[in-house]
Amino acid sequence: MCCTVAAVLGVLVHNAVARQTVGQVRKETRADLDIALDLFEYGTSREGINSVLDPPQLPEPLRKLVRSGRQGSMVGTYQGRPVMWAAAPAGDQIMAVWSPYGNTSRSLEKFDTAILGSAVLAATAVALAGLFLAHRISRRLTRTAAVARRITAGDLDARVGAPPGGGPDETAGGGASGGDEVAAVAAALDSVAGSLQSRLQAEQRFTADVAHELRTPLTGILASAALLPEGRPKEMINDRLRALHRLTEDLLEISRLDSGAEHADLDSYDLGTLVERGVHATGLDTEVRTVSSGVVETDRRRLDRILTNLVLNAHRHGHPPVVVTVDAAPGGVPGRAPTIEVRDHGAGYPDDLLRHGPRRFRTDAPGRGRGHGLGLTIAVGQAAVLGIDLRFSQAPDGGARATLHLPPPSPEHDHTP
Repeated sequence: MCCTVAAVLGVLVHNAVARQTVGQVRKETRADLDIALDLFEYGTSREGINSVLDPPQLPEPLRKLVRSGRQGSMVGTYQGRPVMWAAAPAGDQIMAVWSPYGNTSRSLEKFDTAILGSAVLAATAVALAGLFLAHRISRRLTRTAAVARRITAGDLDARVGAPPGGGPDETAGGGASGGDEVAAVAAALDSVAGSLQSRLQAEQRFTADVAHELRTPLTGILASAALLPEGRPKEMINDRLRALHRLTEDLLEISRLDSGAEHADLDSYDLGTLVERGVHATGLDTEVRTVSSGVVETDRRRLDRILTNLVLNAHRHGHPPVVVTVDAAPGGVPGRAPTIEVRDHGAGYPDDLLRHGPRRFRTDAPGRGRGHGLGLTIAVGQAAVLGIDLRFSQAPDGGARATLHLPPPSPEHDHTP
């Protein structure tokens, strides 16, 4: 817009100055023409006046105008120099008077150069100022977007108002006090993040408190149930109590995962052997296929927990055969991230789980049985502790498929037996 305004103003100023300058030269030339006509009429010498009768250099449009009986003026050339011609009928001849026009033409060219230089200088200054301001706004918006992505990824401590090292954030204007829209967006995002963090922390505390409060009386009930006389009622009570006990332990585990209190105890294991032992420990009819094995650094207990939950979920909600595939070097390339795939041949995962991931107490897939939805939630949480990328998808030929991408092995463990 500034460049457009500068261009329009430049054209208007050029036209105004050109009209005034050229008009002055034309006025003086026509005055000389009137004098030359008077002198020609009285037969007096025209010395001191640049007058010529029927000059061949007279521009053709001006010559036709004079032949029609009118006067006129026009810029042209005379003896190779730019001049301002003024001509009028003088009997059956043409009386023409010329004035030098070179200085006027050069003055207009210098004036146009000055206008163009000023416009370029002004546009450059405006562009630099605009780039500076746009860069500041873009940098602040980029930081706001980065914080929003961190919050989406689970970092609820991320804020726009203060950088990770603490202190006021100069790029965000120190919050909403700057009075601009970017600061208002940043403050709104911080407010949303704070509210979300408070609610999630309240939910985590509630889950942990409920699990802890249930654990003590449940232990007493289990001990009391052991004193009941043998029979079907005792079996039913013990079965429900064990289910309730597992649910309580799952809630405690989820609360620890949510609080970030869990840390991996890494050690070196042969991946194929580790998976076979973990799957066979479930006691379920599960096929283990080892494409390639290798040494990995992981926490055996947590990886067993992940595999157990995935295998139990496949048997509970899917259909056999349930197959676990181990590939320590995908594509036959050592150093690639080892993978473990758990799949069944049932109806597959529900669309809601594929879009949003596992959610506790949500098992709304038709035909996939009943449950609390905690098994997959725990598997995802334990995978995050181990740095494992756990993905859920549908198998091409039907069935649910869970794929674990383990961290790549270190160079000293990078081999494929």
